[in-house]
Amino acid sequence: MAGIGKTAPEFEDLLPVMAEKLGGEGLMRELGNGFKMLMDKDKGVITVESLKRNAAMLGLQDLRHDELVSMVKEGDTDGDGALNEMEFCVLMFRLSPGLMEESQLLLEEILQDDLNSSAFC
Repeated sequence: MAGIGKTAPEFEDLLPVMAEKLGGEGLMRELGNGFKMLMDKDKGVITVESLKRNAAMLGLQDLRHDELVSMVKEGDTDGDGALNEMEFCVLMFRLSPGLMEESQLLLEEILQDDLNSSAFC
C-alpha cells in the first residue's frame, strides 16, 4: 500500500463490524452512500477537492493536501486522478485488514469445498 500507509492517520477498522451487522448487500449500500457523500456532485467522482471539502465528516480535516492526493492516488486504478464508485469500494476493502482476512478465509473455504466436491473417482 504505497502512499496511503505512510500518510494516513491511524483509524479504527469498522468495516468488518459493518459487514457482520449489515450483511454483504447492506455493506455495499453503505459504501455507496459514503461515496455519494464524498463525491463531487457535478463530476460524479471523488476528487482531491471534494475529499478536502468533506474531510471533516470523516475526522480527516487535519490532513494536508499531499496526504489527500495520496489517498485518491492509492485507489485510482484507471489513472484519471479521481475515484469512481467501484474504485472507492475496492479501496475501502483494501484498507480494511479485518475484512480482507475474513474474505480470504471465506474464499479458501469455498475453494476447498469445490475441490472436495469435484474429487476425481
